[in-house]
Formats: sequence, structure tokens, C-alpha cells
Amino acid sequence: MFQCFTSFYKLKTVASPGRGILAMDESNATCGKRLASIGLENTEANRQAYRTLLVTAPGLGQYISGAILFEETLYQSTTDGKKMGLVPLAGSNDESWCQGLDGLASRTAAYYQQGARFAKWRTVVSIPNGPSALAVREAAWGLARYAAIAQDNGLVPIVEPEILLDGDHGIDRTFEVAQKVWAEVFFYLAENNVMFEGILLKPSMVTPGAECKEKATPQQVAEYTLKLLHRRIPPAVPGIMFLSGGQSEVEATLNLNAMNQGPNPWHVSFSYARALQNTCLKTWGGRPENVKAAQDTLLTRAKANSLAQLGKYTGEGESEEAKKGMFVKGYVY
Repeated sequence: MFQCFTSFYKLKTVASPGRGILAMDESNATCGKRLASIGLENTEANRQAYRTLLVTAPGLGQYISGAILFEETLYQSTTDGKKMGLVPLAGSNDESWCQGLDGLASRTAAYYQQGARFAKWRTVVSIPNGPSALAVREAAWGLARYAAIAQDNGLVPIVEPEILLDGDHGIDRTFEVAQKVWAEVFFYLAENNVMFEGILLKPSMVTPGAECKEKATPQQVAEYTLKLLHRRIPPAVPGIMFLSGGQSEVEATLNLNAMNQGPNPWHVSFSYARALQNTCLKTWGGRPENVKAAQDTLLTRAKANSLAQLGKYTGEGESEEAKKGMFVKGYVY
């Protein structure tokens, strides 16, 4: 699944203190599910209206350094005229892989001409299904080939190996699997001569499976995740931009905050979609008169995560909506 990322600034600015990335690259089908949750039809006009609400929030750039876009959005304008696949893997344990390398070089060149300076490729690994060695290898190889092609065409690749939350496994099992996945990813990145200084990593945090009875505290998530980063990620990588992966808005922010209680060799930040947008979307409800209130809600979440990137988030005053988990079993983009 290849998506475009239009940077607001250069790489070092994207990975700058107190700032992260707004992921708004949901496919049209997934965006349709979000719109359906507030009673809106999945039309291009409605998708455009919602995306316009996000990118035009006043002051958002104070906390957000870039936005990941779906391809449709890269070629869209805002409503006032301004610019703004996973498939079954044969021979595996009913697992998936991410196709799309064919023709990627010409597409990345076209995206560069359209104004994109970054790109993102997401692939997933499922713990309940193994994961098989085949699935891990295919995930890592696909990410590495994409990264090499993106760099060759002038784009900074955001590399996203997502360990899905599905399952009742504990945090130690997640750590074990993530070690293997990240090792393979960086092995193949090196094999493909990808410059580590010119990528961003967008991984999952190390958490228990969503159906595990033993929940982890933010301090435990931070301990396991930072240990894994130190074991597997070269300090040359400028930024680690975590995905939220079905955590509640508050949970994702608390976990990020716990990881920034001391110095790290990388910029440890966020690249959230639902964990930035959920309350915003519900506040909007598809009504033009609610745009400002929805944008204010987005700014509240962006500021909270900005504070978390600085290790200064307290969690005080959060709404009940922001504390609701967003895990969906078998979730697909």
C-alpha cells in the first residue's frame, strides 16, 4: 500500500522537538467507514471536506510538521481551491503481504513532480498467524525495495512495519516478534543500499495483544519499546514516528510521553491517524457549523502529543471520548 507524504519542511524539521506527523492517508474505503460512523456517504466531496477541515486547522503547524496523504488527496485541492494493498500471501499461514512495487519508480517520480518530498509504505505482520518466516521476509524485502526506489527518486521514505494488535498474546511475545521483524527490515534496507540518515521509521509500539488480559502500563510499554529500539535501530535514523494502531487517543499519548522521559538517540514522536482524528471526526459530524469546534479538538490532541514528545504530558483534563479504545479486530486500510 503506497501513499504519498507531502512535507511541510525538510527532514530535520519534520523530526523537530515537540512535533509529529498527522497520518490522514486512509484509503477511500477506510475513509468511507469513518464517514459512515457519522452518517455521511462515502463521496469524493465528503472526503475532501473532511480532509480540508484537518489541513486548514489554524495553528496546526506548531505541533504537526507534516501530513501523510492518500494518493487521491495529493491530486486534490481543498474545498476553496488550495492544494493540500494488502493481499493474501501464497504459501503462508493465511497471512498478507503488500504489493505495489511494479511501476513504483515512475509513480514516485510523478509524486515528486506533484510536490511530495516524502513517501510511506505500510506492511503488516500478524502474531496470531505465526508469523511465518515467509511473511516476515516478504514484509521486510518489500519495505526495503520501496525505500530504495523512493530515495532514488528524491523522496524520503517512511518505513512502516506494523505488528498488528490482534491476539491475546502478552507483551513479551510482541517483543520477540518485533525483534525478528525489525532485524529483517534493517538487514534488507542495508542490502538495498538505503541511506539510514534519509529515512523515517513508523513502527508499532511494543504492547500486549488487544485481547490480552494483562494490560501494560505506559512505563512498561516505554521500557519494552525503547529496549527494542536500542537493540535494532541504528542511531543514524533521524526519527521514530510511532503509529497508534488502535490505542485510545489518551493511551497513545501516555505511552509516547513515557518514552520521552529521558534523552534518546532518535527523535521519538508520533504519526497518528485515529489517535489524532477520532474525537475531531465525531465533533464535526459532517456539519459545516461544527468545523471550528472540530478543528479545536484536533489542536487539543496535537498539542497533547507535542507535549508527550517533549515528555511533559500529564493527561489532566482529558475527555471520556479520548479514553475510548479504537481497536478493531481484523482491521484493514
